[in-house]
Amino acid sequence: MDSAREDRGAAADAAPAYTEASLDALRSVGDELADATVEELFARGETGAFNTLMRWFTTAGQDLPDGLPAVARDYLEATAMPPSWVDWGEMERARLFFIDNNVHVSTALSFAAMPSCYAVPRVAKLLSATHSLEYPSRRMAETGQFTVYLMQPDAFEAGSRFIPAAQKVRLLHASIRYHLSRGDRWDVARAGVPICQEDMIGGQMMFSIQVLDALHRLGVHLSNEGADAYFYAWRVVGAMLGIDLAHMPGDLHRARLFSDLYMSRHMGPSPEGAKLTRQLIDLYEEVVPGTLFDPVVPAMVRFLVGETVADWLEVPRSPVWDTAVRSAPALLGVLETLEDRSPLATWALDRLGHHTTVFELSSLTRGRVMQYAIPEQLKGEYGVTSAARRLDRWTPPPVTPDPAAPDG
Repeated sequence: MDSAREDRGAAADAAPAYTEASLDALRSVGDELADATVEELFARGETGAFNTLMRWFTTAGQDLPDGLPAVARDYLEATAMPPSWVDWGEMERARLFFIDNNVHVSTALSFAAMPSCYAVPRVAKLLSATHSLEYPSRRMAETGQFTVYLMQPDAFEAGSRFIPAAQKVRLLHASIRYHLSRGDRWDVARAGVPICQEDMIGGQMMFSIQVLDALHRLGVHLSNEGADAYFYAWRVVGAMLGIDLAHMPGDLHRARLFSDLYMSRHMGPSPEGAKLTRQLIDLYEEVVPGTLFDPVVPAMVRFLVGETVADWLEVPRSPVWDTAVRSAPALLGVLETLEDRSPLATWALDRLGHHTTVFELSSLTRGRVMQYAIPEQLKGEYGVTSAARRLDRWTPPPVTPDPAAPDG
């Protein structure tokens, strides 16, 4: 294990630094394999048939359905295996980390990672283009179900649901690039390719290091080993979703460098970001029983993303609840002390976390299996009609210094 980490650290140290110019270069790059697949599916008019057949393809190792377009069959066969470099011991540590912190991770994903995505105006516009008109929980349902699939013990074995989900999400991203890159629907010269490599890595940072930051802010005790493993799992996911390994951060230190530069380049207010955040808050207020505790949802978002981003996203203020949620770290500290001292408490809290996550996910999915279908058209306004020890407690890497800031 230590030698594997040393190898990754050496590779990360040898990687080139992230600069404005290097991130600019990533703006023009998509995902060659998935883009070529989607291009041919649309050119041959086979997208509808592909989506219909994919509803029957939900588990790894399952025979591909008859009638599947040849280009789709080639893509699914080429992406059916995880990367050859995966450290399975590290992936198991990531799974145990998730089990130990599942409720906290779900909270961080919902109230920190997703709002952070919404605070990137270009990303918010993309998400708005693909949001389901039927019910606004689709994006959170897809994200939650994808994460649960990833953290199953058999996630990469025959019979699991994770690999087919990753294959479909990759094609979903390619289909968005296909639609928005045509005509005058997207300013490629100014904004870059839709869901470009920079934004894909940026999204990976939201779901990895930004989640770890939120857990730290909540007062969750994370070991260095657990934080490294959780980030590593999302690095594997990034590779499976078409991110170029040569540009992907190799460790948490480089993740911080990329994340800070990415956010300083792109974060800001937008109508789409505010609307998506309002949908997110409304969704979770429906999940919370009654109305008395409804203000805790925006208060938690505000606590985790900070005042500036919360104001950009027009998150409502509540003096009482905004103050109350600041006690969350103290409460979690008490629970984790009980967990450290009692095996029974550990078991009970893990089971409570499991059932809470299952309840949340079932509320979001409404009992459906999310299909991640290729959209044949986007929304009308876009004009498209076709358990670790806690002795070595993890702390976030320091914020990247601003080279333009005066000394002292």
